[in-house]
Amino acid sequence: MLKISLLARDNNSEPKSLDDGSKSLSESSSSITSESVRPEEEANGLSIMQTLIHLLKCNIGTGLLGLPLAMKNAGLLVGPFSLLAIGILTVHCMVILLNCAHHLSQRLQKTFVNYGEAMMYSLETCPNTWLRTHSVWGRYTVSFLLIITQLGFCSVYFMFMADNLQQMVEEAYVTSNTCQPRKILVLTPTLDIRFYMLTVLPFLILLVFIQNLRVLSVFSTLANITTLGSMALIFEYIVQEIPDPRNLPLMASWKTFLLFFGTAIFTFEGVGMVLSLKNQMKHPQQFSFVLYLGMSLVIVLYICLGTLGYMKFGSNTQASITLNLPNCWLYQSVKLMYSIGIFFTYALQFHVPAEIIIPTIISQVSESWVLFADLSVRTALVCLTCVSAILIPRLDLVISLVGSVSSSALALIIPPLLEITTFYPEDMSCVTIAKDIMISILGLLGCVFGTYQALYELIQPINYSIANTTAVYA
Repeated sequence: MLKISLLARDNNSEPKSLDDGSKSLSESSSSITSESVRPEEEANGLSIMQTLIHLLKCNIGTGLLGLPLAMKNAGLLVGPFSLLAIGILTVHCMVILLNCAHHLSQRLQKTFVNYGEAMMYSLETCPNTWLRTHSVWGRYTVSFLLIITQLGFCSVYFMFMADNLQQMVEEAYVTSNTCQPRKILVLTPTLDIRFYMLTVLPFLILLVFIQNLRVLSVFSTLANITTLGSMALIFEYIVQEIPDPRNLPLMASWKTFLLFFGTAIFTFEGVGMVLSLKNQMKHPQQFSFVLYLGMSLVIVLYICLGTLGYMKFGSNTQASITLNLPNCWLYQSVKLMYSIGIFFTYALQFHVPAEIIIPTIISQVSESWVLFADLSVRTALVCLTCVSAILIPRLDLVISLVGSVSSSALALIIPPLLEITTFYPEDMSCVTIAKDIMISILGLLGCVFGTYQALYELIQPINYSIANTTAVYA
C-alpha cells in the first residue's frame, strides 16, 4: 500500500512514513515536497508522469544556481564534460542502490528497505565477522551523513536568502524599469550580510514550528511555483546576447576544479529518494525508464544553465546566478521569487533532521516537558544553521564543502560498497568488484581533496570591504 511520505530533494533521502514511524533521512540541494496521498492514489499508486514530476522537482534547488560558478572553476570545456561524467556516475549509483534494496527486500521478505536499512542488512550477511558484528553502524553512518547534509543545506539557504535580500534592499534606489545591461556599478552595502541572516532567523524559527505535513505541502506547492517562474526568467535572460566565449579558459586550475567537484556533487542529491519513488509507483518495474528519462533531463538542465550562465557572465560569475541578473524590477522579482521558494523549502528540508533528532531528545524528558523540549530543539537547530552561515559567509565554498564531505559519500562512495557487501557472497564478478572499487576511490579522492581545498579557501583572510561590495548589472 502506498504510504504518505516525505520526498526530499536536497539530496539523498529516505521516506518519512507517517503510518509506521520510519525516519525520513533526506539530501538534497532545493526542494522537498510533502505529498498527501488520496485514497484512490493509495489504491493505484503513482503513475509514470507523477513519478517523473516528483523526480524532477526533487533534483532542482539552490545547487543548480551555483553551477555557472562551478563551470568557471572547471573551465568552459572541462566543466560540461566533467558534469556529464559525474551525472552518469551518480545515476549509475542510483541504479546500484535500487538493485541492492530490491535484492535485500526479497531476501528478507520485506516490502521496503530504505538507504540506512540496506546498508545495515548488507553488512549483516557479508563474509567479514567484524562488519557483521557492527552492521548497525552502517545505518548510523548513513543517518549521520544525511543529517549533516540536510543541516548543511539549511545553512546554504540562510546565505542564499541573505545574499539576495541584501542585493534587493541595497540596490533598490538604483533599480530601473529597463533590463538592458549598461555598466557594472560597485556598491558598498550599508548593512553587513550577517544582519540580513539575523533578520530572517525569527521567521524561520516560527516556520519550523509547523509540524503538520499537510500544511508543509502547501508551502511545497508555493516553492515549486516560484521556482518554475524564476527558472523561466533566468533562461530567458542568459540566452540573449551571449559574449564571445573564445576569451574564456577551456580548463581552469586543478585547485578550483576541486571546488567544482563539490558543487557538482551538491546538485545531484536524489540517491536515497529513488527508493521511495519506486516503492510508491503503480508499476515499480517501470521506474528504470522514469529514472533514466528524468535524470537525463536534469543533467541536460544542469549543463545548459551552468554553461550558458558562465558564457553570459564570464569572470564576473557570482556564487548564485541570481546575483548576476540585471538590476531591473523584472529580474529583482526573480530573486524575490526564488528566495520565497527557498524560505518555504527550508521548513521541509529541516523536517528531516528534526524527525531524526527530536524523538531521541524528548524520550529523555517527562510528558509535561515534551512540547517545550520539542520547540527548544527546533529553535536550537535553526540557530545552529544560522550561526554556521554567519561564521562562514561564503555561499560558493559552503556548497562545495557540503558536497565534498557528505554528498560525495552518499552519492558515490557508499552505493558501490553496498553492492559489494550485498552481492559478494553470491559469486560477484571480479569486473563488477573492480568497477565498484574504482567508483568509490574516485568519490573518496573527490571527498578528501575537495574538502581540503574548500577548507583551505575558507581559512583565508576575508576582505569584508570587498566581500560586501555588490556588482550591479544596471
